[in-house]
Amino acid sequence: MELPDFMNYGEKFSKREFAEKISRIAKRAGAKLVYAALILYYTLQSDKVSKKDKAVIIGALGYMISPLDVIPDAIPIAGLTDDLAVLLYVLKKVWTGIDPEIVEQAKKKLSKWFDEDEISEIGDLIESE
Repeated sequence: MELPDFMNYGEKFSKREFAEKISRIAKRAGAKLVYAALILYYTLQSDKVSKKDKAVIIGALGYMISPLDVIPDAIPIAGLTDDLAVLLYVLKKVWTGIDPEIVEQAKKKLSKWFDEDEISEIGDLIESE
């Protein structure tokens, strides 16, 4: 799958819309997508991350929020695969700037929406892809 120019989606990102979208799609999207989104969201708030990486993260999260995707979110199962691909791509790009505390913060938040079995499926996002 070819990734879209997700940097064009930066203006679609807002904290409020991110929170609304992630809570609305959490179960349907699956733990892996939500976990990747949370890691990027919390990384965005860190002062240890470069402005360039923050711009890339904003583009990816804006793409996830946007209803205009390569594969529309309304399509069952396949609809969120492009969102996951973009999030994983960006996660790999900025991984060196991600603090282990952010990863733990994302896991803690994830446990509010998913049970242990679902959380165990996230594995290691960077190594498994």
